[in-house]
Parts: sequence; structure tokens; C-alpha cells
Amino acid sequence: MATGRLGLEETLGALNAALGPGGPVWFKETRARHLRARDFLAPRRALQARFGDGQVPERVVRAVVDLQGPGVAPVLRCEPTPAGLALRLQRAAVFERVLGAVGAYASPGRPAAGAPRVLLHCPALRAAPRALRLSQLRAVLVADHLARAWRAHGVRVRLVPAVRDPHLSAFLQQLRVDWPAASERASAEALRSRALAEVASAGGPGALPAGVLGSVCLKELVAGRGRAAGYDPNLDRCLVTEDLLSQLAELQAAAQHPPEDGSPGPAPAPGAADSCVAVHVKHLVCGPVRAAGAPSTLTAPEYYELRLAQVRAASALKHSRDLAQDPAWTETFRVLSAATIKFEMLSKAPQGQLLLDLADSMSTKGTKSGTFVMYNCARLATLFEGYQRGVDRGLYPTFPPVSSLDFSLLREEGEWLLLFNSILPFPDLLSQTAALDAARTETVCKFLVQLSMDFSSYYNRVHILGEPRPHLFGQMFARLQLLRAVQEVLHTGLATLGLPPLSCL
Repeated sequence: MATGRLGLEETLGALNAALGPGGPVWFKETRARHLRARDFLAPRRALQARFGDGQVPERVVRAVVDLQGPGVAPVLRCEPTPAGLALRLQRAAVFERVLGAVGAYASPGRPAAGAPRVLLHCPALRAAPRALRLSQLRAVLVADHLARAWRAHGVRVRLVPAVRDPHLSAFLQQLRVDWPAASERASAEALRSRALAEVASAGGPGALPAGVLGSVCLKELVAGRGRAAGYDPNLDRCLVTEDLLSQLAELQAAAQHPPEDGSPGPAPAPGAADSCVAVHVKHLVCGPVRAAGAPSTLTAPEYYELRLAQVRAASALKHSRDLAQDPAWTETFRVLSAATIKFEMLSKAPQGQLLLDLADSMSTKGTKSGTFVMYNCARLATLFEGYQRGVDRGLYPTFPPVSSLDFSLLREEGEWLLLFNSILPFPDLLSQTAALDAARTETVCKFLVQLSMDFSSYYNRVHILGEPRPHLFGQMFARLQLLRAVQEVLHTGLATLGLPPLSCL
């Protein structure tokens, strides 16, 4: 059997190369109705632009069918259709390759040696906890998600500022935000002297407000040092204060020292430059948050308490009793509240405005909510617990070696949908989330919601733990292995959001 992780990017690259010179033509199908007949499509119009009359030479079709190479999925057939050139994979072989090495698809890859250090700065964390606005909370959650995604890829990350207010640290812990705490301020004496020198060289501070040491023209300063990249031209004159110098001192100290957070990234080779990339997550990066049905003065802690109350009310309605006083449910409510807030704040691209409807408790129950994702996480845990109880009672045999499973028994439509749309593309999605040049923080939330919807639909149609009859065990084990992969992908995705998996709901 062939080894190595299959990849959608590698497969698409090989398919486009087989068509000859030109831009990309093939795309992956995602909708269930299309996946009934094909997995990839080269549209007719694109083929007409490439081959004139749209007739793909037979030699090209043969080259597509015979595709091989690292990461390239095996092809079953390729044939012309009214929509274009349709391709179907050897699905049983793909099931075998993927489900035989689940760990390779449920974990992110590692960066090449010499990846830069990242200094991740979130100015919103300098606010007092009771004054933290919703827009600032969004920036905090984006920063925390970026840090987790980068660390999962082995990037060394240092977080700034260290939180000094114990009340803010406690609030961040409620939201499952992992941020360092500190009790001392960095010394700004050296920076104070340098800043005053910069002010003096610019012609003196002139008439300045009380508490301001001077002003610096950022535009001239940056242009004079030839470092215009990343500079916002809308920023011009900066007032230098003692507080600002303390912030700069902390940033400077962080940039000059390696991360102390246990990031597992590779250390630079001896003699190699240890470059540092600074990423500032603030209001210029994260769009504003508006809350309908709530006062404009609503703070982040008040928002959390509101969602916590709604989660408790929804749970009491579901279980026909008030669970708020049950200590066993306290932690579950906190996790569900954090999940609700994180999915609300992170499911849209951070640059755009976000509108929250706080009066609508459906945000804690709908199929696109964090609660829905956590509910399906608990359903998976319950499924495997049910299987183990069946083993303990002698109803089912113990799980056989994965290499002995017959994945050709996976013929249900939802099974291929889960593998092809969720498990197989997951490593590529994690790489997109962790890209330093264009991090897409919304992709994981959207992915987990869609995965949960596909799993829920499949789970409601298919009885996984069937009758304890030997001739049905083969299909049952193949399905359990598929859902084990779904579970691992789900857990990894939740980990990038700082959310623990739930075992019951």
C-alpha cells in the first residue's frame, strides 16, 4: 500500500500540470449533489480557453487518469461531461490511506527550520477589565487564536503585554484565553533618553500638553530610516508620554529575548540570524463590534455574564430542570459560554464590522453556534463510550487493527462527504490559518461549524452501533474509524480556539 499523506493542494497541482501550460483549471467539488458523480471538475469554458474547441486530447485524459506522485490521490476515472472534464477518485483507496494514518491529517505540519520568531502585541490588554469594550475583546480573541495557530505549527511566539491586573487575568481564564501575567513594568529609562533626543533633533517639543515629554513625526522618522514597509501613512505625529515609553520598553525587551512560553519551534542554526516579526492586533486590524438589543456601554465582562445566563437557561429548558446549582455542570456552562463568544467573535473575517444580536438567545443554540459544535463533540464522545460499554458487556469485539479494516464498505453519501470535505483538507486549512502574511482567523470556526453540520446529518441518518451480528461488524468498525478521525480533527480545531472537548451535554 502506498504511504505518505495525501493532499488536496498536491492533487490539484498535479491535475493542472497534466493539462499542460496555463493557469489553474481544476477545482474541488464540495456540494453533496455534485460529489455523487465527481470529485473534481475542469469546467467546459476553461477547457475551451485552453484547447480551443474544448476537446481535451486523449493523451491528456490518459495522463490525468495515470497521475502519481507524493500526496497525489489515486484517480479512478476521468471523462468528458456537459459540465466539463469530470474526475472521480478511487474512494476506497483514499479512505484506506487517510483512515489508516489519522494522525497525519488531524495535526498541523511543521515549518521549515529558521522560521521567524513572532512578537504578538495586543494593546487591548492594557485596558482595565471592567472597561474592556466588545471591540477590544474581539482583538484579544483574534490574538489568542493566532498565537495558538502559530504555536501549533512550531512558530515561536512571545505575547505582549504581560497582564498585570489579576481581575483581567481571571476574566481571560474564563474565556480560555492563554496570556502571560506579570507584576513589574519594564524599565523605560534608556528609551526615555533616546526619545528625548529624537524630539530635540526634530526642533524641540514646543507647547505640549501636561504629561507629554515631546512629539515625534513618525512619517519623517520612518522615511529617514528606510523602513516604510508596514507603516500606516495615516499616522503622523506621535505624542511621547511616560506610559508610551513603558509600552515601548516592554516591546523592545520582548523582541530582544527568545520566547519564554514553551513554544516548540526549531531554534535558529548557530550563526544564523534570529529574525523577529512583530504583529500588532488592534482596532486598525479588527473591525468594530456593534451589539443590537444592548446599551452601547456594554462591557466584555457583562457580555460574558449575559451569554452565561443564556447558556444556563437553554440547558435548563433542554433537561427540564435548573442545573445552575449542580457543581458538575458549572465547568460545562463556562466552556459553552466561552465557545459561544469565540464562535461569535471569530466566525467572520476580523477586518469587517461585527453585529451581535444579544437579545436573541438562538446564538447559543443554532446550528452555526459554538454550542452546536460542542454538542456534536459530546455526541462523538458518547458514541465511543457506548461502543466501549458494548465491548465490556460482550456485545461487540474489541477494535481490530486498522490495517485489517475493509473501507470499501463505506458507501454512504455522508461518509465520503466527511472525509473529502473535512478530514482530507484539514492540514491545508490549518496552514492557511497560521500564515504569517495573511492569517485567516475565521476559517477554523467556519470549518468546525460545517463539519458539525455534516456529522450531525450523517449521525441522524445512520445507525453506527448496529445489531451485534458478526456479518455487520466490518462496516461498523470502518464507520467507527471514520468517526474517530472526525473526532480527532474536531478536537484539534477546538484546541486552536482554546476550547476543551466536552464528553457530555
